[in-house]
Amino acid sequence: MEKTVLYQFLVEVPQAAAIWSGLLVLALVVLTVLVARPERDRPEDDAAPAVPSDRELAAAEAADLRRYAEEVAVAAAGAAQTARRRRGEWLSAQTDLERAWAAYDEAETAARRFAGAGSLSTPRTPRTPAEYAARERHLHRAAAAAHWRGELTLHQLGEVFGHRNGWDPRLHPVEQEVRLTRVVRDTRLADYRAAQERERAAWRDAELAADAARALSAEAYAARARLRPIRVPAAVPAAEPRPATAPRWRPARVG
Repeated sequence: MEKTVLYQFLVEVPQAAAIWSGLLVLALVVLTVLVARPERDRPEDDAAPAVPSDRELAAAEAADLRRYAEEVAVAAAGAAQTARRRRGEWLSAQTDLERAWAAYDEAETAARRFAGAGSLSTPRTPRTPAEYAARERHLHRAAAAAHWRGELTLHQLGEVFGHRNGWDPRLHPVEQEVRLTRVVRDTRLADYRAAQERERAAWRDAELAADAARALSAEAYAARARLRPIRVPAAVPAAEPRPATAPRWRPARVG
């Protein structure tokens, strides 16, 4: 039994030693390879960034110019449309101004017809309740007709029917007509001045929109011009040098 154990010990120990020696040699070989080629263990993120070529830089610049030209072209088209709309609004405001002036001129002409009525004495009529009722009806009918013609606002019509702001139904119809024409004239004048302010504001907006449209149109044209390829003229080949010829010696002239 003791001989068998001793025999196995003497046989297996050298085998184990040989195996461990082989593994140690293999580990040393792998370590030597890794030390000699460290770039294989470098991660991909640590790789040196690639430098773009001139063609790639030119392509990127051309793409940026093209994108900018497209954006400016869209902005120029929108500005042109805005300028046309602003001009249309100004033309409409100008038409309203002309109508307001014509209405004021008509109201002024009507008021001038009653210019001398204040110096004349009003006709004498019996001051009875029936007379005052007739005067009130006349005032209401005249004010309502002026409102339907657009000469009085609804607020002014309410003041007439409410006998406010100087509207006295007891006045003679002539005095009521004089006051009515003057109020209509003043209202038309206020409408004309408001239309004048609107026309001026519309004109300023149209001018600003036109300036913006012109500026963007010029910028869009310049951006399109920058997209055109720059043609470099071909280099003129240099003339080949002619071979130097030996100078011809002439005999000196005998004096």
